Amino acid sequence: MSFSPLINQLISAFKYLPGVGNKTAQRMAFHILQRNKEGGRQLAQILAAAIAEVGNCSNCRTLCELEICSICNNPARDASLLCVVETPADIVSIEQTGSFRGKYFVLMGHLSPIDGIGPEQLGMQYLRSKLQQGTITEVILATSTTVEGETTAYYIAEMAKGLPNITATRLALGMPLGGELEHLDHSTLARALNQRSKVV
Repeated sequence: MSFSPLINQLISAFKYLPGVGNKTAQRMAFHILQRNKEGGRQLAQILAAAIAEVGNCSNCRTLCELEICSICNNPARDASLLCVVETPADIVSIEQTGSFRGKYFVLMGHLSPIDGIGPEQLGMQYLRSKLQQGTITEVILATSTTVEGETTAYYIAEMAKGLPNITATRLALGMPLGGELEHLDHSTLARALNQRSKVV
């Protein structure tokens, strides 16, 4: 069924969100237009502001409005521990465990030659530079356990192997094969962090 042009555009816009199909997009659009126009206005304003103002931390590459994010700016964090994750959502998952007090580096993806995603697209040159500074003694590979995530972890482990005084570790028990980090419960992720093992 075809709706008015603006309604069709709104439904199509909601379908940009992951996991949102046509039916869900229609429900969202009609809910805002019928029952919550004020909420829709607020959503539009915040979304526009976030798109305009949110960028990447110049140090760890996570999403934030500032030049340096609050975690990188926190002097209480252990600068010798660097946890490498695929997405900013992974940082949120790890922080919710309360089990990690180091710092992060966000790849914004994983190695996938088929999709044209290589080391440069993931900022591996910046990661290598951080590892060469001599502050980091352990790099924790918290990529997903998909084939791409494992390949990415191996690539970084090999990078760390060629540098002095750096140990590369991988999240341990509780990480299901083929699983995504952001979908794990907090206790499982906390145990995986605490029982991480050496890669090479």
